[in-house]
Amino acid sequence: MLIRFLLLFGAVSMAAAQTAPTVQTAAPVQAASPVATAPGDSSAPATEKAPAAAHDPVIRFEDASDKAGINFTHSFGSRQLGSLLEGTGAGCIWFDYNNSGLPSLYVVNGRPLDDSMHPYPLKEKPKTPPHNHLYRNEGNGHFTDVTEKSGLNPDMYSVAVTAADYDNDGNEDLLVTGYGKVILYHNDGNGHFTDVTEKAGIKVDGWAISSTWLDYDKDGCVDLFVGRYVKFDPKYRAYYAADNYPGPLDYEGETNKLFHNNCDGTFTDVSEKSGISAYVGRTMGVTAADFDNDGWDDIYVANDRTENFLLHNKHDGTFEEIGNDTGTAFGQNGESTSSMGPVFADFEGRGVLDLWVTDGHYNRFLRNTGKQGFEDMGASNGVSQTNAQYVSWGTGVYDFDNDGFLDILIFHGGLIHLIPQEHTLFRGLGGGKFADVSREAGPVLSERTTARGACFADYDNDGKVDAYVVNLGARGTLLHNVSTDTGHWVAVRLKGTKSNRDGIGAKVEVFATGKRWTAERVAGSGYLSQDDGRLHFGLGAATTIDKLLVHWPSGREQTLEKLAVDRVLTVEEPK
Repeated sequence: MLIRFLLLFGAVSMAAAQTAPTVQTAAPVQAASPVATAPGDSSAPATEKAPAAAHDPVIRFEDASDKAGINFTHSFGSRQLGSLLEGTGAGCIWFDYNNSGLPSLYVVNGRPLDDSMHPYPLKEKPKTPPHNHLYRNEGNGHFTDVTEKSGLNPDMYSVAVTAADYDNDGNEDLLVTGYGKVILYHNDGNGHFTDVTEKAGIKVDGWAISSTWLDYDKDGCVDLFVGRYVKFDPKYRAYYAADNYPGPLDYEGETNKLFHNNCDGTFTDVSEKSGISAYVGRTMGVTAADFDNDGWDDIYVANDRTENFLLHNKHDGTFEEIGNDTGTAFGQNGESTSSMGPVFADFEGRGVLDLWVTDGHYNRFLRNTGKQGFEDMGASNGVSQTNAQYVSWGTGVYDFDNDGFLDILIFHGGLIHLIPQEHTLFRGLGGGKFADVSREAGPVLSERTTARGACFADYDNDGKVDAYVVNLGARGTLLHNVSTDTGHWVAVRLKGTKSNRDGIGAKVEVFATGKRWTAERVAGSGYLSQDDGRLHFGLGAATTIDKLLVHWPSGREQTLEKLAVDRVLTVEEPK
């Protein structure tokens, strides 16, 4: 049993829908070369290579950390890895905090705590404790560390981060979660953030981990869901050195928190009223999206060694847990997996959101049946078998080569030891099939690290989605997408008016060349992290968007037609 336990634990701005759009490019954009869509052999297993066409895109990443000036090193606060708290790692976020049209990067960090918290405390504490960092995007591929000026250096053991414009003032605010503390930072609009946690009425004790923002009652103000991990006891130790340190099942599970936005800068704890507090788990990653197309956002909670939760929005301020009924609660063999990072995405262009979840074993590729249920396709499409040798953490689902099919990038690392692992990239072939192109996508993916959280954005606005990964107790990595022969693309930035300002919960459908792509604006996905809020669509050979349809949380629908490609579009909700 012990061995088994260790292995498992192991601006187009629209004043009205009828207004003729004018296109504004967010930053200098290099138009992608038009190519023919390459669907590959839909009958081939995912681990086989798709037959190469004359102009097949080649997905490739390079390490741009030095070039970009991002020199972040994660700390778990002690001499060697010795507890569940230290091994959990940290996340990151891309967000446009200064409305420059360029996403900046914020990375959270651990730090040395009291010696009683660490089995192997540092013998000599650093004069300047490790801390979180804000890197401002300068628009030339380079970033400037503006942490001190921003005020985003909290005295806490930080674990995760999300962002949303909770007061609809046009500036994205920031929520940092961690051990024993949660901090809500208000964006002052001048590059500085102010701690408004107490004023806003946000109170979360214990170990806060991943969070997500959603407007669950559709009143135009985003609400806040905060996951909690376990009731961590730093004094508890394993009896034998071979056990390493106690795992998640050695601690009691926790309930999660839901805060209703009162639309006046304050929040009310509705955890009990909403039914959220009735469920005890061990939260790792959370995300929110409308999986059943009923117009109301639901919440998915990825739990560690506990069944996962799918909290269905009942449209009356309450939620019901339907994970077991929908096939999203357990792993392929009915086991409680070490679930890490959930992502909702429409993999097949069917207009419904499928669910991808990384974990400590096989990972889960859950196809939305459209009947309030999911079918696990990970074994049949080969994705699960390929990843079984790894522990998977941060992940992103994007069309990295803009050929019209979503790809999956996964970062790996040892579970309870600092065991570095290489990383995995699956290129989408269409029809829910994939090709493993990991070792062909650049040396940076073959460089072994002990990865944790990861966040994704097209940080240089060249139409290709990049990534940043936090490596446990080591330097993080900026992965610049340098793919060649890529297709066309469009990125959509939403501005709500009656809906919340960020457009969180809005669904965007893009139609071109007889195909449809669907994505929802979410705030928080993957592991401990959040991606750029702009929705990215790879369009393959399409040179014109026939129609772009926005389903706003307010219930309004907005249609734009005959749009140019290869640019960032800002779409404002009709007033």
